[in-house]
Amino acid sequence: MNYYGSNPVMEEEEKTIKHRVGKRRSFGVNVGSSSILLIFVVLCLVAFAVLSVVSAQVDYNLSKKLAARNVKYYEACGEAEEFLANLVASLKEIEAQSADEAEYFAQAGETSSFTIELSEQQRLEVKVQVLYPPRDGAYYKLTSWQVVIDDSLELDDTLDLPGKEDMQFLF
Repeated sequence: MNYYGSNPVMEEEEKTIKHRVGKRRSFGVNVGSSSILLIFVVLCLVAFAVLSVVSAQVDYNLSKKLAARNVKYYEACGEAEEFLANLVASLKEIEAQSADEAEYFAQAGETSSFTIELSEQQRLEVKVQVLYPPRDGAYYKLTSWQVVIDDSLELDDTLDLPGKEDMQFLF
């Protein structure tokens, strides 16, 4: 009731306004849940970014190792080609000096092989068979060109587990 008396229209409007204000409050979204969701999304993005950077670094390091290994392999191939070129030159000299096939193989041998180290555990092995008379200009036949891994590598596949005596402090 106001100073001028009771006005039913005004009282009805006041009830409607109070009713609307009450409804607005009941339909409001909690600000805390959206903040938590935003924090979770940002943490996920940061985690994925870190994983991407770590993965890229590991791939880069592996690429560098493979590139170094390829360089060593192709250097060894170059050395092998030089050895084969020197072998051909010496076989030409032996051919010119020998009178027959037996004398040729006595000086040259029937096979020739050599190895070139690639790493502590790997080496390039090349084996050739000497030919007489040279067929189609070839003085040798390549019988093997392969990377061999040493069997001397010993792996430690034991697992040291604590024994009963080592676990006494837990009990």
